Amino acid sequence: MANAKTTINGGCACGRIDVHQHFLPDFYADALSHAGFTTVDGGMPIPAWSAAAAIEMMDRQQIATGMISLSSPSTHFLEPARRAALARQVNEAGTALLKAHPGRFGFFATLPMPDVAASLAEMRHAFDVMGVDGVILETNINGTYLGAPAFAPIFAELERRKATLFLHPTSPACFDAVGLGRPAPMLEFPLDTTRTLVDLLYSRTLQTHPGINVIVPHGGAALPALVARIAAFANLPFISPRPASEAEVFETLARLYYDVALSGHPVAFAGLRRLAPITQLLFGSDWPFTPEMGVARNIHQLSDAGLSEADLQALARQNAERLFPRLAALRKG
Repeated sequence: MANAKTTINGGCACGRIDVHQHFLPDFYADALSHAGFTTVDGGMPIPAWSAAAAIEMMDRQQIATGMISLSSPSTHFLEPARRAALARQVNEAGTALLKAHPGRFGFFATLPMPDVAASLAEMRHAFDVMGVDGVILETNINGTYLGAPAFAPIFAELERRKATLFLHPTSPACFDAVGLGRPAPMLEFPLDTTRTLVDLLYSRTLQTHPGINVIVPHGGAALPALVARIAAFANLPFISPRPASEAEVFETLARLYYDVALSGHPVAFAGLRRLAPITQLLFGSDWPFTPEMGVARNIHQLSDAGLSEADLQALARQNAERLFPRLAALRKG
């Protein structure tokens, strides 16, 4: 293993690739403020962010590269007609950050959903002009989940490109009724992640688009606890469309990727290990919405999970290098 002090473009040569890290450019924070948001998703504070602070945190936590993306509520707080302009501004800021700090950042582009035509145009620009690493979709788009027929062209284009899709939770449309006065990340984020994955499974979107590299956040959310129940309903003929079998549910979920942000606790991690092999697990921090103390705690829990050194390295970096070959090339260079 390389010495931890060896650096590549300012990063740790054996350092982690963090696939779940967020950024909040000043103009985006201003847009939230102008729309009247002092908190998001049921009371979550809007954290301060800067590239310098991100790099300082990554250096302390031995994170070589942070794959940044826009968190909830993405651009969904705007009227649909205004989302494309903000999405483009976000994507330009993300790609500028990559150029300013080579090797330290990757980027998942934001799409101006639910406008499919505008989202396809932004996707083409993001991949072909900006050279982004993938795209991010929130788990629901103003109450419509990702398996909806209206979104089929998005998944067809992602399949054509064999692209990486990072899923990120957001509040459900009924949050005021079910949130119980507590922030959405406590309960509704993992439930909404699970809800959209069930929709993708039962609409057969995942099965018919096997070329998309889907990253599921937070250790699979509630899937490890509910997967057997979700799979069993594939046997009910009155549900249509549906998975072909219980086995298909398990097989499909086992080939997805899962970040381990906030999921290093022994109970959560044990469930994830039953759902997916180590080759499909990726490191994630969820910084800055998760404070650095929480990031460090998660890293410590993962280090105590009984994994071999080879498996720890796979989770920390090597699995992500398969998804993002340019980062593997940087290390070899």
